[in-house]
Amino acid sequence: MRILLAEDEHTLGTWLCKALEHAGIQVEWVDDGRLADRALQARDHDALVLDLGLPGMDGHTVLQRLRERDQRLPALILTARDSLNERVASLNGGAEDFLAKPFALAELEARLHALVRRARGVEHPRLACGPLVYDGARRQFVLNGEALALSPRELAVLRVLVQRSGEPLSKQQILERVFSDDEEVHPEAVEVLVYRLRKRLDGSGVRIVTLRGLGYVLETE
Repeated sequence: MRILLAEDEHTLGTWLCKALEHAGIQVEWVDDGRLADRALQARDHDALVLDLGLPGMDGHTVLQRLRERDQRLPALILTARDSLNERVASLNGGAEDFLAKPFALAELEARLHALVRRARGVEHPRLACGPLVYDGARRQFVLNGEALALSPRELAVLRVLVQRSGEPLSKQQILERVFSDDEEVHPEAVEVLVYRLRKRLDGSGVRIVTLRGLGYVLETE
């Protein structure tokens, strides 16, 4: 999963980037509403975590512009303004969820996963493709009832693919969701990881298919 974090409190932003990336969520962090608006138009994300009190362009305007462009990206409002009127205004403005500061990291992580599942029409807490199941609570894959031994990078790539099972993902989209922005990684690294995953999934009823010009897609055989 790759999210856009729009938060101008630098201590909080730095902590969230490290904590969420440790949990396997890649974060693009901006501290200005105008930068958030540009990032939403320029790059692909799975969810938006948006502070309302941003400089340059406030969070309500960022959200309004997002919905005016008919971008269906799920948005979670993260703010110290914990009032009923603020929550109602945010939800009516197009936000899917609202979390008041201070908050527990585990709750934010759980809400983000729930937002992405609902956006894809998947309510079950485990993501699956045929006999392949990802258990988010245990952070492991189970294949035909048995735990699948994967390296951290292999697990991260397979998790990205199962989150979008049936949909093609380009090498760049996979790179953005697996590796942090400060890592210099060549796209061929994705090819190597996909090759290893194909060997682990061989004969299981699940496969990774290459669609020319589109990328990789996880599907049942």
